[in-house]
Amino acid sequence: MERSLRAARVATYVYFILCGTLMGAWVVHIPAIEDRVGISHATLGGLLVLLGLGAFIGMQVAGRLTDRLGTRIVVPAGGVLCGAALVLPGLARDPWTLAGALLVFGFCNGCLDVSMNAHAVHVEKAYGRPVMSGFHATFSVGGVLASLVGAGAASAGLNPAAGMAAMGAVGIVIALASARALLPAAPAVESPGSGEGSEAPPVVERHRTTGRVRLLAVLALMVMLCEGAANDWSALHMKDVLGAPAGTAAFAYGTFAAAMTAGRLLADRFVARFGSMAILRHGAATAAVGITLVALGPWTWAAFTGWALFGLGLSGCVPQLFSAAGHADPAAAGANVSRVAGLGYVGMLAGPAVIGWLTRLVALDHALVLLTLLCATTAVGARVLRTGSGHIRESEMARIGH
Repeated sequence: MERSLRAARVATYVYFILCGTLMGAWVVHIPAIEDRVGISHATLGGLLVLLGLGAFIGMQVAGRLTDRLGTRIVVPAGGVLCGAALVLPGLARDPWTLAGALLVFGFCNGCLDVSMNAHAVHVEKAYGRPVMSGFHATFSVGGVLASLVGAGAASAGLNPAAGMAAMGAVGIVIALASARALLPAAPAVESPGSGEGSEAPPVVERHRTTGRVRLLAVLALMVMLCEGAANDWSALHMKDVLGAPAGTAAFAYGTFAAAMTAGRLLADRFVARFGSMAILRHGAATAAVGITLVALGPWTWAAFTGWALFGLGLSGCVPQLFSAAGHADPAAAGANVSRVAGLGYVGMLAGPAVIGWLTRLVALDHALVLLTLLCATTAVGARVLRTGSGHIRESEMARIGH
């Protein structure tokens, strides 16, 4: 059993890397595809909404299928579909075909995203200790891998369609080869409210679980809105507000991303020691301090420090929210993760637009104060992780988390 569980954990890492790599393969080819299709940045921004819409729909569909069919079927299917759909944007010749390609690719990516997170919840439950943050860290590794492969393909003179088709084909093989190591079903657990002496009927318990998942989704919306805003505005803040050279400004996002990846690699140990609520509360508070330093600090070094604190603070938040959603009701882990991930994804897409809209009213540095308010609200709302019959108990984490 230990060997099969370890294999399932490794396979989950593989699927997270695969998802990050396939999404990164699209990202690194955006400039070439934009030039070939002949569209402006503004038109591309509008088309990217379709990518997000497709992902949101895919998450909802895959969440329900995962609960019905099991992760061993849906996860590899999502990987195969995502790998096959990757070539579509590379084949687009005009804005209309690119729009359709992004909608389909977003749908397939959403299917893989939610199903692999649901399987990660099952693995975490079987381990009896936090492992979710480590999975999310490897997603970032996939993005780095995609940038390296994309750079090599461009140097070799491959056009986007050929490069994306090759990466998609490799992704399909990896998705199929890793399928056998996945867990066949969710670990058997006692249903909430079904034990002897239970004070709450199952219907009442399910109602409470649904309300809790909605709160988790709102927190995910706020946290991922902050992450999306950092992705698009960190370098621009450094350049336009602080007057840093373009080369220096580019390191702002790198600082944020590196701190977030490092934090996720370490977060599971801290969750095991202090609990998920403490990680969400103190992480969000740290992020609030970091983005406030960015918004109000007049020096470049202060901005770099702030972006590092912002990334470090946010790093453990999303994995804890996804984990809590999946553990809230193991029988509906896929659907619950899809609700939290779906609304969170909306926040990530909306983040850049919200800050952009605010810059019409106030300066960019003042607009970033909104992120401070969102992080502070998340820190206060972290108490939602205090209870939850399906989540890993704090005592269990303390017992096994050495």
